[in-house]
Amino acid sequence: MIRAALFDFGGVILSSPFEAFDRYERENGLPEGLIRTLNATNPDDNAWAKLERSQVDLGQFAELFEAEARAVGYEVDGRAVLGLLGGTVRPEMVEALRRCKERLLTGLLTNNFVSGAARDAAEDPTGRTAQIAEIMGMFDAIVESSKVGVRKPDPRFYEMACEMLGIEPSEAVFLDDLGINLKPARALGMTTIKVVDPDAAIRELEAAVGFPLR
Repeated sequence: MIRAALFDFGGVILSSPFEAFDRYERENGLPEGLIRTLNATNPDDNAWAKLERSQVDLGQFAELFEAEARAVGYEVDGRAVLGLLGGTVRPEMVEALRRCKERLLTGLLTNNFVSGAARDAAEDPTGRTAQIAEIMGMFDAIVESSKVGVRKPDPRFYEMACEMLGIEPSEAVFLDDLGINLKPARALGMTTIKVVDPDAAIRELEAAVGFPLR
């Protein structure tokens, strides 16, 4: 029986940053997929991994990421790449989360970093800060790589979420947009859903939990 629904944030609740990466590459004459390739090279110890474990700050990340790009023959602005990560809220996925919250435990499992640029709602005319805060309030447990010092796909990351929620992995369904992050969750016994098309993912989630989410 599924007792908990676990969600990634960027690429699931928010639109995928890959679209912004693709646009940046086109606009700057870079090979398609370069940024994703850099992120996937030496994934346990590259610039992204160190940033998401809070082992480097934003400036150090930019230097490391730019050096990684130069090592394969390209110039990339590390800070500009960080600016591509915002994403837009997917209202249909938020509604699915809300309905899960009514009947199940909910968890957020996200690789993230400390931006140092938080603003309160009074300084945010778009209302995005308040919107994100409302979404975060729907989770019973939140596991952030920048706070726990571990990141997906390390199995310990998923185990932490289960411990916080008091569940076995087999009692959870987990949504992520990256197969590399789903593989260890599935190995632990979780039901996994890869989010490529949000509507298709929600249909899969409905089948897993057994109630409507729209």
